Amino acid sequence: MFITRFAPSPTGPLHLGHAYSAMLAHDRAQAEGGTFLLRIDDLDHSRCRPEWEAQIFDDLAWLGLDWPRPVLRQSTRLSRYRAALNILWDQGLLYHCSCSRADIRAAASAPQEGAPLLGPDGVIYPGTCRPTAPQNGPMPEGCALRLDMARACARLTNPLIYREKDDVITPRDLPETVGDVVLVRREMGASYHLSVVVDDADQGITHVIRGEDLQEATQIHVLLQHLLGLPTPAYHHHALIRDDAGKRLAKRDDARAIATYRAEGASPQEIRAMVGL
Repeated sequence: MFITRFAPSPTGPLHLGHAYSAMLAHDRAQAEGGTFLLRIDDLDHSRCRPEWEAQIFDDLAWLGLDWPRPVLRQSTRLSRYRAALNILWDQGLLYHCSCSRADIRAAASAPQEGAPLLGPDGVIYPGTCRPTAPQNGPMPEGCALRLDMARACARLTNPLIYREKDDVITPRDLPETVGDVVLVRREMGASYHLSVVVDDADQGITHVIRGEDLQEATQIHVLLQHLLGLPTPAYHHHALIRDDAGKRLAKRDDARAIATYRAEGASPQEIRAMVGL
């Protein structure tokens, strides 16, 4: 069985990088006689727009991609994420954090600490709010929750491993290199790390095909899979499509948006050629 997915956020137009990732996953699923799913990552209510979601459907269909309907939308799955969080809370692995991004940068770059260390989520959290003992009582709502990475790793009975293309990867030293990542943000019911792990498991995803900018985050996802008793898919992190200056494409780069190429008369075959497929 081969099941993969493409999970864009409707916060702007799809660009060539998105097209490459989606077509690569779709092509691989077809070659394997498997299934390609489209999933909408719409947890960020402040930035997601229905018009961008409609554009995603239109652009992908124009590229020749097809997927089962209806699609899964993360905004409908908050209770599912809450159930997973409760498991981690009951294990004593989560704690409330009131630090702002500015607080974290200031604490991490204090003179006695030296230059701040960077992980998959940026500056590694310096542990300001980390309790000395697991927090008791019901899990709090309406606040940020972090994973106590050291406690989480201490619960593991076997080394973390996952398959990346033809290699077997063993993440190590997560408390030092990743830190206490956020699993619940104040403005959203779950972070990317938690939602993607729960969604992949619930949809039976066997192969995750995505950009190499997310490769560092995979060790977080594999850890969460172990803690929640979920299967670990195989991973394929592909190279990114970059502009002429070598920078990866962003949604604000409208000049390389799929809709722009379509308006200029490009064909789906020409888009494939542009990204090397």
